[in-house]
Amino acid sequence: MSRLFLCEKPNQARDIGKVLGATRRGNGCLHGDDVTVTWAVGHLLEQAPPDAYDPALKRWSLDSLPIRPVQWKTVVRKDAAKQFKVIQGLLKQCSEVVVATDADREGEVIGREILDACRYRGQVSRLWLSALDETSIRKGLASIRPGASTVSLYQAGLGRSRADWLVGMNLTRAFTVLARQQGFDGVLSVGRVQTPVLGIVVRRDQEIANFVPKPFWEVLANLQTQGGAFQAKWVPSNDSWLDEEGRCINREAAQAVALRGQSEQASVVSVETKRKREAAPLVMSLGTLQQECSRRFGFGAQKVLDIAQSLYETHKATTYPRTDCRYLPTSMLSEVGVVVKALLHSDDSLSPVIERLDMNLQSRVWNDSKITAHHGIIPTTSTCDISRMSEAERQVYELIRRHYLAQFLPAHEYDQTDVQLDLDGECFVASGRQVQVEGWKALFPRGKSKRQDDSDADDGETAGAQALPPLRQGESCSVQAIQVKDRQTQPPKPFSEGTLISAMTNAARFVTDERLKARLRESAGIGTEATRSGIIETLLARGFLCKKGRTIVSTPLGQALIAALPTQISNPGMTALWEQALDQVEEGSLSLNDFMQRQNVLLDKLIGLALQQPRLNLPEIPSESCPLCQAKMRKRNGDDGPFWGCSRYPECKGTKPIGKKKRKSGARKSRSRQGASGSAT
Repeated sequence: MSRLFLCEKPNQARDIGKVLGATRRGNGCLHGDDVTVTWAVGHLLEQAPPDAYDPALKRWSLDSLPIRPVQWKTVVRKDAAKQFKVIQGLLKQCSEVVVATDADREGEVIGREILDACRYRGQVSRLWLSALDETSIRKGLASIRPGASTVSLYQAGLGRSRADWLVGMNLTRAFTVLARQQGFDGVLSVGRVQTPVLGIVVRRDQEIANFVPKPFWEVLANLQTQGGAFQAKWVPSNDSWLDEEGRCINREAAQAVALRGQSEQASVVSVETKRKREAAPLVMSLGTLQQECSRRFGFGAQKVLDIAQSLYETHKATTYPRTDCRYLPTSMLSEVGVVVKALLHSDDSLSPVIERLDMNLQSRVWNDSKITAHHGIIPTTSTCDISRMSEAERQVYELIRRHYLAQFLPAHEYDQTDVQLDLDGECFVASGRQVQVEGWKALFPRGKSKRQDDSDADDGETAGAQALPPLRQGESCSVQAIQVKDRQTQPPKPFSEGTLISAMTNAARFVTDERLKARLRESAGIGTEATRSGIIETLLARGFLCKKGRTIVSTPLGQALIAALPTQISNPGMTALWEQALDQVEEGSLSLNDFMQRQNVLLDKLIGLALQQPRLNLPEIPSESCPLCQAKMRKRNGDDGPFWGCSRYPECKGTKPIGKKKRKSGARKSRSRQGASGSAT
């Protein structure tokens, strides 16, 4: 055997093996002529627990903190030992390894950590794929990269893994031990990434809970001209009547204006009409896909990732999904005709749309300077069988497809008309729009989506303004009705999974420290496109967050944890800075050693802050309630016998052991089966 291709998953190995001619099944691999293809099953290795460094560290105590490995160790996952042994044997027989795992930071770690654990010292190359259809694989095989070109990506992945272990292991132990000293019987999981995300949700929930609505008033006039009816809104001229948002907070003033205007005529002071153009929305990144699917269909972030992965791996219908980029390289312009032809062959109902396309158009999406490790998610050049897709897969696929086809339709154009009127000396305004060119919006039928209020869509579903009749300066308009509307300020909305993904992507928005804000890029985020849905799932599983319909809210336990932690730990800005540093490692401008030195300095500071906590303000939870969300408990049967489980399972996975009757003196303390390793991200 000369070449060994190391893939991330078995189905990926089959796709690549088919193109390479490696189709003979072996033990955990596929053989061809002078080539073998094998696979991992995600991460075969994981960070070793503290007792692997020192058996005494199996016991949790404050005296042992911080735990800081000198030489980092990994261990093979128990359920992956067989496949690891297969790969270990194959590495001894090959002269070159081609890392063919997913083309991102975690994919790089999955492949390279195996090579390091097996002490492989031979030649390493990198297969970088953006899609798993045959054409894309052949294209990737024709331009295999030298292994050295992605070493920094591996270094960044190691930095992420080790930083997560350092912060998660040490702070989880610190706060759990402190909590147990005051009688809390459970695990308080703290993580470098998960805790700031929890902090964002807790603070939003606190804003909602503490929100005090404030009244304001609007004056609306229904006006009539020869050309038709329209509505205008009063613009107060007295600043003392306005709040900081420009809303009228003087009810008497609003009522006086309405009363005076009842029998008056409004005069048109000015009419201004401008032609406006809206460019087609960019193609999807994973984050925007998760946000849109949450808004439109109510899908969770993990569900969208799973569907996008299935469209990429199983159906070969779309390109690599775990991308943070919404642009396309100009080199792919030559493939436009092939992609569109494949779309038509896959779904002939697209024929009327495709007939209207101008494939010579070059929209803003084609921009080489905006390309990161991957381009945006688009359909592949291969046909796919839509009938084999589930309803949810088809919905996500059509959304990806529409955003690609929109690039070849004209801009949406409309005339925006703004009118200013005088009514008894008071200023009223009205605006309207008239569509002139439907353009790309024809692909996005207007209609209320399931979660239209969750995000600022750029796909044509924005609320339309009224249609104004023809108006000219100096024209008189009769007042048909004028009324004062009582309004109230509204609290912030609770997070959905889509808006929480957006918040994680733009963490700088939640930073109040001006010095920290200045150091952050506007796009600085928490986690990566590949990990954000998993972070939300972790917080849900550990009972710090729970779902209420389509919203995500913090539990009493999650709120208590954030209240107990120093703000430095739950500050999204700190985590965003760490992510920026990992980007520097990936770019090669910061070494892994320097990054870890910074983490060690920070760890000492965080542990010091933890040990200064006088008392953790943890919730008192009645014995008959779930320790995580306080819902009712139900008796369940498990492998180890009966136990109390949360009635909201599987949304909440809180459990308690079956115990003795409740003491008369008060509620028995609860126990949560969250695991005892303490490692958290």
